[in-house]
Amino acid sequence: MLQQTQVVTVVPYYHEWLLRFPDFAALACASENDVLRAWQGLGYYARARNLHRTARIIVDRHHERFPRSIEQMRRLPGIGRYTAGALMNFAHHRDAPMLDTNVARLLRRHFGVAATARAGTAELWMLAATMIPKGKGYLINQALMDLGAMICRSRSPRCDLCPLRRSCRFRKWTRQGSR
Repeated sequence: MLQQTQVVTVVPYYHEWLLRFPDFAALACASENDVLRAWQGLGYYARARNLHRTARIIVDRHHERFPRSIEQMRRLPGIGRYTAGALMNFAHHRDAPMLDTNVARLLRRHFGVAATARAGTAELWMLAATMIPKGKGYLINQALMDLGAMICRSRSPRCDLCPLRRSCRFRKWTRQGSR
């Protein structure tokens, strides 16, 4: 529900969703119309359909237990690399890189990575993985997301408040008058 939707919008939907679908079995048994009705107002209805299909797969193939490996998670509808990493970090407290728009911008700026092409994205994923101290993925990833969203903003970055400012290539470039 939180993908591309603000927390303040999601909270009432989330509580109502859990009352209506308290577990995978309840969601799997629901009709698609019931699922879409419960989702109404959040937009991106493919997310609700994917969640519904995922619940059915978990009930049918995984004995109502959510997978605990990134590879298994990524086989589920609607779960890509970022979502699998988020689930590993925040649901299972297991280290995995996460690369949302804010973290990608922060890493691009900090390390001076080119903003385009697959090679740049691959490099960002590698950097995201190397930044995680063992056992601290959920803390570091949350911090990187917050830094990217609130300090290393796309417009008007607040470099003077950033704890990474001394080693940031972007800040060095902007101070020299080039970007």
